[in-house]
Amino acid sequence: MELMKKQIKIRLTLMMFFEYFIWSTWYVTLGTWLRQSLHFSGRQIGLVSGTTAIGAIVSPFFIGLVADRLFATQKVLAALHGLGASLLLLASSRSSFGPLFFLLLLYALCYMPTLALTNSLAFRLMRDPKLEFGPIRVLGTVGWIIAGLLIGNLRLEATAMPLRIAALASLIMAVYCLTLPDTPPLAGSTKRSLRGVFPVKTARLFLKRSFAIFTLTSFLICIPLQFYYAFTNLFLNEIGVKNAVGKMTGGQMSEIFCMLLIPWFFRRLGVKYMLVAGMLAWTIRYVLFAFGNNGQDMRMLWLGILLHGICYDFFFVTGQIYVDRKAPLALRAAAQGLITLITYGAGMLLGSWLSGSVVDHYAYVSPSGAMMHNWQSIWLIAAVWSASALILFIPTFSDNERIPGFGKEF
Repeated sequence: MELMKKQIKIRLTLMMFFEYFIWSTWYVTLGTWLRQSLHFSGRQIGLVSGTTAIGAIVSPFFIGLVADRLFATQKVLAALHGLGASLLLLASSRSSFGPLFFLLLLYALCYMPTLALTNSLAFRLMRDPKLEFGPIRVLGTVGWIIAGLLIGNLRLEATAMPLRIAALASLIMAVYCLTLPDTPPLAGSTKRSLRGVFPVKTARLFLKRSFAIFTLTSFLICIPLQFYYAFTNLFLNEIGVKNAVGKMTGGQMSEIFCMLLIPWFFRRLGVKYMLVAGMLAWTIRYVLFAFGNNGQDMRMLWLGILLHGICYDFFFVTGQIYVDRKAPLALRAAAQGLITLITYGAGMLLGSWLSGSVVDHYAYVSPSGAMMHNWQSIWLIAAVWSASALILFIPTFSDNERIPGFGKEF
């Protein structure tokens, strides 16, 4: 029995490794390929990068209406990754905006639901998710790091090869998912409706000011996020940083370290000041990017990259804990899905359009005829936006408010 338990853990860690290896392989260097090889505009790059946000919006409905009710999770994962492999391969051979955007949009609609599905499959196969999930999920971050190091060392950042490597990994993942233990749907007999995805009672969470402020600031902070995700690799390559994607994996390395420190900081800072630290880190990161360079001030760029652990873990992981504490047990999954839709969906979708427009506004042609950008102005705009969300949050948020109708516990 114990041997079987260890085998399942190993299989789940391998699943997480492939899941995030695939995403990192094609997404991090996408902007560099689109700008330097295909000569897309900043707005076009932002829109293509924003396909994942559209996928995040659709994902809760797909999972709630299809994956949770009709088919076993491992079969859904296999189908989505198999179809995704074909779409990535097709996208890698396209050079015009329309077809490439459409193919990557279809791919995002396939891939983004798999993020939640791999989590739910893992939870179903664990005895104690609170203790077991962390060590398993961290292999996803390791997969992200290894993908970045691979693409960087092979010098493939400005090519279509990352999409083809991701397609191969997606195909391997599709086959591998079919070998995972059977996880049949749990809600097959229930009525299929949008109300089942986001119950009306979930809206009661927003009756309290602090939860509404948390949701609003989460939405606002996700807008400048897209500056980082869509354009950091292009920025580093444009200013001459070697193996930019490899250096960017330092952010995920710091994420692993900060994840281990979250319990310690949580006891000492509490929810509010953990969230404040996360938003402040985003602001500082963009300022460091604005004034750093590929010379004596390279250390500023390194620090900006290494702040990723605080940026992500202190805000988004702490935010997930906050939502879990405030929502009743029966509504926690719906509440988490709704916050994800608002932040990673709507917030990053708006951010993809705004970031691309800002990058285009500060584009110019160098004396040598190359297209360049005034990155200092671009990053300072992202910094001001992040700081504005922080200024809104500090005086208006309190972690001690109760949610009407949910009892004393909440």
